[in-house]
Amino acid sequence: MPVALPDVTTYPLRLASPLAAFFAAFFAAPLVALLALSLQGADGRLGLSQYAAFLGDGFSLGVLLGTLWLGLKVTAACLVLGLPLALVATRAGGWVRGLVILAVLTPLLTSVVIRTFAWIVILGRQGVVNSLLSSLGLIETPLRMLYAEGGLVAALAQVQMPLMVLPLMTALARIDPSLWDASEALGAGRWRTFFRVTLPLCLPGLIAGAVLTFAAAISGFITQSLIGGGQMLFMPGYIYQQAIALQNWPFAAAMSVIFLVAVLAVVLAFNALGRLARGYAQT
Repeated sequence: MPVALPDVTTYPLRLASPLAAFFAAFFAAPLVALLALSLQGADGRLGLSQYAAFLGDGFSLGVLLGTLWLGLKVTAACLVLGLPLALVATRAGGWVRGLVILAVLTPLLTSVVIRTFAWIVILGRQGVVNSLLSSLGLIETPLRMLYAEGGLVAALAQVQMPLMVLPLMTALARIDPSLWDASEALGAGRWRTFFRVTLPLCLPGLIAGAVLTFAAAISGFITQSLIGGGQMLFMPGYIYQQAIALQNWPFAAAMSVIFLVAVLAVVLAFNALGRLARGYAQT
């Protein structure tokens, strides 16, 4: 008589209870407490007065929109620079691939504070870039790159680049190389092969990298503070200012909730764009 073997592909739900407890204690509970704090008005009553104060203030809305726009620009920069790097790392062999992977992974071994201070040295008025341009006779006066949005985008893009490149490398490594050969054999050029074969198949990695890069860029308080200085204000610094300097905790909590909702909206937009792109590629 045959003996029934246990199904090893299913597991009891109780095995997830430690993770569920950890999630409830360290994510759900603080989020509920933050939401409750944001509902406290100036007079001690519960209400939406803190949200109304933020949404009715043009300056606060400008800071929110500026932060989201900064994240989009950093994500675009990481995509433009990271996709060719991921393609080289995937298709190249031998020491070239190892060198590219090493260049991508090395920044992860260095503290973000050290990398940000290195950008201060590079972008300063007497920094590496200005000194080089001045020695070549290309500029007469130092360029203002530190405490400027261009320098901040460059620093954030370099800091967050591994978050874009690594998912792209994973997605590109799953593509069968014979698809590229077949596309070229059928008469498609390199650019047509890229847009019709490579890009649609690496969209999951592209979307994942874009979401990670965007979320990390808009929340990069250290880089925003050191490179941006007091010339630019973004949501992490604005929340810190309200909570620590002004001790306005309910307003800071409301700002955090609004910031979280805005980030989730952009992430959903990224996912929707990825679904639309995949549907277009399949037609």
